[in-house]
Amino acid sequence: MIHTKLNKKNPKGWYAGPWNSKLPVAVGYANEGINETHYHAKMYEVYLVARGKSTAVVNGKKILLKAGDMLAIEPQEVHTFVKSSKEYLHFVLHCPFVKGDKILTKELPNKQMA
Repeated sequence: MIHTKLNKKNPKGWYAGPWNSKLPVAVGYANEGINETHYHAKMYEVYLVARGKSTAVVNGKKILLKAGDMLAIEPQEVHTFVKSSKEYLHFVLHCPFVKGDKILTKELPNKQMA
């Protein structure tokens, strides 16, 4: 059994997955959308917005997220969060979890910023 609790002081929240259990996928939450432009070679990332609002950028396209929304990021899609409301909270799934699959990049792709 794994039991974790919400920690409002930690923006990245908690994560559980194959590195600390037999869970076949990674699951976690964040108190804010972290502005860290990256992509994954093999993993999908699924964000489930529980409260508040945030702006994500996926392949250069801005996406407004609000409570109740879901955003699924496919492998190779460059993404980040550029702002979040104070009460923002999302849950995230990495599937299938692949250790070391996060590739940081300094720039968004040369696609239109909609």
